[in-house]
Amino acid sequence: MKGVTLMSDKYYDITIIGGGPVGVFAAAYAKMRQAKVQVIESLDQLGGQVAALFPAKKIYDIPGYPVITGTDLVKNLVDQAEQFNPEFYLAETVQQIHQENKFFKLITSKRTTFTKAIIIATGVGAFQPRRLNLPEASQFENNQLRYFIKDPNEFSGKDLIIAGGGDSAVDWALDLMPKAKSLHIVHRRNKFRALESNVAKLKETDAVIETPFLIDKITPSDQQRIKVTLKEVRGTQQKEIEADYLLVNYGIVSNNKYLKNWNLAVQHGLISVNSEMETAIPGIYAIGDVTNYNGKLNLIAAGFGEAPIAVNNALLELYPDRRQPMHSTQLVKALPKSEHFN
Repeated sequence: MKGVTLMSDKYYDITIIGGGPVGVFAAAYAKMRQAKVQVIESLDQLGGQVAALFPAKKIYDIPGYPVITGTDLVKNLVDQAEQFNPEFYLAETVQQIHQENKFFKLITSKRTTFTKAIIIATGVGAFQPRRLNLPEASQFENNQLRYFIKDPNEFSGKDLIIAGGGDSAVDWALDLMPKAKSLHIVHRRNKFRALESNVAKLKETDAVIETPFLIDKITPSDQQRIKVTLKEVRGTQQKEIEADYLLVNYGIVSNNKYLKNWNLAVQHGLISVNSEMETAIPGIYAIGDVTNYNGKLNLIAAGFGEAPIAVNNALLELYPDRRQPMHSTQLVKALPKSEHFN
């Protein structure tokens, strides 16, 4: 990734903690404002939950895109940011934050760095997929058993079983059904929790809907396949299905416990902010799903709007004499030629 650079100076105007969609856009906008910016991301890739868990999911509420996949959204955001060369530090976690004079001292898992302002964009926090609760499941993970989809084409011409009844599980089924040789979707209730229109679309496909069933056992089958035993909920019926892959989408398990180590006022894992997106600690701002305020919406689009508010207010505090921004075209024209996109 061309935007990942070596640290040349440990002092920054703004440090963005979290490299999900909202954090990456905040970095791009802060660089438009000619701030010295770094992004610290705990995962080994940018894009947060969208990239790690739901890259194939189709997103319909991003302005300017009738529909876009998680993978394409993250790619576009990274391409946009890399026009302005922010510094991205991946597979690195912020462990401690201390205020020292006019700077915040950040102690991470890899280094110590200093910043004048902080924007927290950590989303739901540390997360992992909710795993299949069977003792034998671990031996199949990353092979026949998957918890997320990176490349939908990998499953072309394959027999698939999808477990789950929410929006993401149904999205997976709709996306993979045209590619798959066969597809069964297993849910423990007769009624899916996904968007009604998508459930209706699913029922119009050749997908076999297995409800109400639970996965009772998984065993290896011939030719590197997997055999899945289903058990009827509150019943005695059992089924066995063989497939190339079992794709489990039971949601995610997440926490923001690390926020307490940063001495922030946190309630139910969320940070309260004011209309300027500032937390209870002056100089520390928060945006995206980690925030809480009256009327808050947990939408990527809402986070995109919060990012410039946080950046502009942070820079206003740091540089009160600096002219406030007008339009993006004026911002880009003001950048040195070396930072323009050619």
